[in-house]
Amino acid sequence: MKVGKDWEDTDHNYYTSKMYSSNDPMSKDLWVDIDQMDKEKVKIHGILSNTHRQAARVNLSFDFPFYGHFLREITVATGGFIYTGDVVHRMLTATQYIAPLMANFDPSLSRNSTVIYFDNGTALVVQWDHVHLQDSYNLGSFTFQATLHRDGRIIFAYKEVPIQIAQISSVNHPVKVGLSDAFVVVHRIQQIPNVRRKTIYEYHRVELLKTKITNRTAVEMLPLPTCLQVRSCSACIAAEINFNCSWCHRLK
Repeated sequence: MKVGKDWEDTDHNYYTSKMYSSNDPMSKDLWVDIDQMDKEKVKIHGILSNTHRQAARVNLSFDFPFYGHFLREITVATGGFIYTGDVVHRMLTATQYIAPLMANFDPSLSRNSTVIYFDNGTALVVQWDHVHLQDSYNLGSFTFQATLHRDGRIIFAYKEVPIQIAQISSVNHPVKVGLSDAFVVVHRIQQIPNVRRKTIYEYHRVELLKTKITNRTAVEMLPLPTCLQVRSCSACIAAEINFNCSWCHRLK
């Protein structure tokens, strides 16, 4: 971990994260002012902006590398996070997520609450705008963003965070800030023909310090090289990757 005056750098094996305080100019630079973007490309999602515990698929105009594999579709949830898995199920908050601030947000509580996204061909910005916690409406509204860049960078930017994250209740909904990925294994059930069971195994997560998240702060996550980027045995041997892995010709 490297610590500067207004930033903090941490290695998470698959990503490095840089946290910028409200005093750092980078926090302002990393915030995307959607009001200044092309109005035709800015989408206010009507369903997500007026419901609770809902999620909707969003297609990307570019290949987004997440943990080394490429995504062309993600799922935006009202609860302050993006689900990255292919299999949609009841426990979206468990794993396979990009969470600037996962919590029990309910956009239906206020007419001013919206879930907005913007895709300019090289980045997707998702903004939870003036959203309230369902069980703590009086605490005030939250406004924050997640930006997914074509080069794999992920930005979390925070405009309004009225309370400390540690004070948000996790009784009715998990509270998380970070990333998670998993893989899915399909099992055949011998007793029941043509029926398969899918099991999701989480293999890595990034948990960011919630105490660092306040008004006008930002987090920048940079992807590190992974084995999935290697296409030959020679490239595998030459790769400078901090993983204990080797080339398998059967899986190429």
